[in-house]
Amino acid sequence: MDLILWRHAQAEDGTPDDARALTPRGEADAARVGAWLRERLPAGAATTVLCSPARRARRTADALGLPYGVSGALAPGADADEAIAETGWPEGREGTLVVVGHNPWIGRAAALLVAGRDGVWPIRKAGLWWLGWRARGGGQVLVKAVVSPELLR
Repeated sequence: MDLILWRHAQAEDGTPDDARALTPRGEADAARVGAWLRERLPAGAATTVLCSPARRARRTADALGLPYGVSGALAPGADADEAIAETGWPEGREGTLVVVGHNPWIGRAAALLVAGRDGVWPIRKAGLWWLGWRARGGGQVLVKAVVSPELLR
């Protein structure tokens, strides 16, 4: 299973938090990263998308152009361990899972999965980490790609 952790794009300030829209720059960054990702998803393999219920995360997921499910386990303020459990990582699903969420839990999830340690790794807005799993040797996490929207502008 491949796991793609995708942080939502830049959003407007305001309340309520769950209703914040993407800024024009956020819309553009989500579109760029979504197009980059669509071109690289394995052809013919199952791709599942799970998203936070927050508007800014759903608008970011919309940029991928694939249907997605919404999970409260991925909401702002979520616990990284619970978010990881929601993904079924590493062998709970077939194909590729794209998860659209928020810092700090998404940075914590990246730290836990890649380094095996708690920490908050900074993930740029609209940025993503693409992780793979190799079962040999007791299991290994492979970092396949790290992309920020600045690289695609």
